[in-house]
Amino acid sequence: MSAQPKRTMLHLGNLPPKQKDFSLEFPVTPGRVNPNQPPWPAYRGYHEYSFAHATMGVRLPTILGKAIDDTVKTLNERYNEDEIVDLVSCIERMEDLMDDLHQNSKLRPIVDDGEGDVALWNKEIAKYFRGKDFMNAPWLFAEAYKYRRLHECFSVSKYWKNYDVFFRQKCDTFSRSSQAVFELSTRFADDFKYATGIDEAGQAKARQLIFHELTQVCLWGNSTDLSLLINMTEEDIKKLQSTGGDHLADTEKNILGNHMDRLWQLVSQIKDGRIDFVLDNAGFELYCDCVYADFLIQCGIAKEVRFHGKRFAWFVSDVTRNDWNWLLNSMVYGHLFTGVSDEELASLKKMGQRWKKYEKAGQWKYQEHPFWCTGYTFWDLKSEAPDLFLDLSESDLVMFKGDLNHRKLTYDCHAPPSTPFDIAIGPLASESGAPPVVSLRTIKSDVVVGIKAGEAERLDKEEPGWKISGKYAVILLSEGDKGGKVMFT
Repeated sequence: MSAQPKRTMLHLGNLPPKQKDFSLEFPVTPGRVNPNQPPWPAYRGYHEYSFAHATMGVRLPTILGKAIDDTVKTLNERYNEDEIVDLVSCIERMEDLMDDLHQNSKLRPIVDDGEGDVALWNKEIAKYFRGKDFMNAPWLFAEAYKYRRLHECFSVSKYWKNYDVFFRQKCDTFSRSSQAVFELSTRFADDFKYATGIDEAGQAKARQLIFHELTQVCLWGNSTDLSLLINMTEEDIKKLQSTGGDHLADTEKNILGNHMDRLWQLVSQIKDGRIDFVLDNAGFELYCDCVYADFLIQCGIAKEVRFHGKRFAWFVSDVTRNDWNWLLNSMVYGHLFTGVSDEELASLKKMGQRWKKYEKAGQWKYQEHPFWCTGYTFWDLKSEAPDLFLDLSESDLVMFKGDLNHRKLTYDCHAPPSTPFDIAIGPLASESGAPPVVSLRTIKSDVVVGIKAGEAERLDKEEPGWKISGKYAVILLSEGDKGGKVMFT
């Protein structure tokens, strides 16, 4: 038997040393990312460690129960038999949805109710979620699906197609926000003016300081989220909505990822531009957004502001067109607030009248695209709503407000907290023609990106539950590729 051949030994002393700690930007190849397979692991309702579990198991049934109570109250106020019978059927469909939540039923297709989003919903269900139920589908999709099913309870009716089960709550919360409302109206009712004798450099500094504080007002106005503040007292609301200077200075240290300086550097270069707000909550947060937009118009940064809301009731407190109209009309004509001075009421009316002039002149535009009420994240905005992407590409800055928009920007998945914002939002940062994007978000759910390495681990030890407390926030900017040619394949 012949001997085994000797092994040839190579001496590779001049090659580079072996490297360690290899890591990919995404654990999933970007080309394989889809709604059921985000770039990092998804949060799902059966994950007991996550806020998804509490939401799907407790919060959503509680919210739906309150919605049924609201509808019953409306039912008891009606006298027309046809309307009553029609609304009873709506309540029965809501009770069926409640059963589906409690029984963790599989996600069925959306009924064709004439809405522009039906095809988007059913395509997504067919491609990615056949056989999935409320608890094992990704939390973001399952939660959005529940609100779309809630809308369906009314959209297939004859008389109640546009009924908003959350409208009373939204109005009531704003009417209990008087302290914060008048804190702002008494400061901003009059047209913005620079101090006498101030030079151009001084004016620029004044704009920067006011922008800095109003950005924080706009950020922390997001604290009033009705889907989270189910049993909040009036005093609790006042604490959350405090807009005084001392409060803002104290809370700035809680902005864990803070691109404020970068944001001002971008905004300060805009003159007579277009700013877009992708809105979150109605009521006080929308009011803060409008104060902010008013300043951007008056100081010459923006010539046009577009506000993007929802086509129907969504995630309890999201802005609809009725909420938009109600706010402006209540400021001018309403009698919401008691125990306040005539001067305070006059300041609110004056500001409301100016905002209505902006709207009439076309400087403020309220828009609602079907895509905002789908289960898709904003990674799919260009592919599923190319018209909307093309429209936003013309903006000088798109401000995404609140927790839900942030979840959709980042695919609501378990990304490492130190993941840069540009990476976390994927195509909306890297696509040719993508506009500059900023997320103003008080943290109220599990996904966190754009903060310093080690910060999340420290807070996990020192403040368990910090991700859902609303105590912390982020202001995160992606400069995108403004001016790049938008191409569709």
